[in-house]
Formats: sequence, C-alpha cells, structure tokens
Amino acid sequence: MSTLHLDAEALYAGLVRGVQRLLQPDCALVGIWSGGAWLAERLQQDLKLDGQHGVISSALHRDDFGSKGMNASADHTKLPFEVEGRHILLIDDVLYTGRTTRAVINELFDFGRPASVTLAVLVDRGGRELPIEPAFSAARVAIAPSQRLSLAKDAAGRFSFDVKGE
Repeated sequence: MSTLHLDAEALYAGLVRGVQRLLQPDCALVGIWSGGAWLAERLQQDLKLDGQHGVISSALHRDDFGSKGMNASADHTKLPFEVEGRHILLIDDVLYTGRTTRAVINELFDFGRPASVTLAVLVDRGGRELPIEPAFSAARVAIAPSQRLSLAKDAAGRFSFDVKGE
C-alpha cells in the first residue's frame, strides 16, 4: 500500500489563488470548524481583507446528532458580520461526503439569507453522499473510506496533514 504525502503549505498557496478568483464585493470568509476556520483566519490575513472572518460549526445541524450527540469540545459559531444579503465564501479543509457542508449551510441560514454561498476547499477526497461540489479545490485525492484525512496546524501556524486508518 502506498503512503499518501500531501504538502499542505503548497496546497494552501493554491487555495489562496483560488479564493482570490472567487472573491466578490461584500464577500465574507467563513471557515468551517476546525480546519476550515484555521484556513479562513490565515486567508483573511494573507489576502489583506477588511473586517473579520467568521467561524461556523455544524454541531447543531448534523444528521447524526441523535446518535452522536453534541461534541463538548465543538466551538460555537461566530459570525462577526451581517449574513443577510452578504456573499459568503465557505472555507473547509477536507470535503468528503458533503454532510458537514449541508449542516453548515443550515446553520448559516439561521443567521439570515445570504446573497450567495460558495464553497472552497483545500482537499476534495470524493465520496459524496449529497450533491455538494466545491467551486474550488486545491487538490483532489482518492483515499480509502476507512481512512481519515485531517489538517493540523503547528505553533508557528504552518499546515500539515495527518492520515489515519488503514
């Protein structure tokens, strides 16, 4: 079996370029907790965008909430801007089934009706269960359904990937 090696920093540089193309006037970055939130924070700084980025959690709208319950360590949604009528650029680290994205969109609409919602991801690993596709992905990879791909951030703010499972 081959080992997957992804250079998260190189992929991040690609994400910066992709996000620049997706930005439009009155656009707000919203990172999906937790890896997407790290990416949105760094993108906000690196792209020198006005205002603050938002962070959104899928915890309250997950379709497996009944079986898994609330994650005690889950961060709460923080949207330091008006959502109503705003162009929202959702940022996530890894897109897989689409269920987290669906839950996040439901959460977002609890705060108002945005003008548009666009999704940009660092890695698209396929395996969709819902009709959700990113407008931009820095990479597309194929890994076994039993594997989990997670973004990590060190103390200096540099990104790397961790692959767990068989």
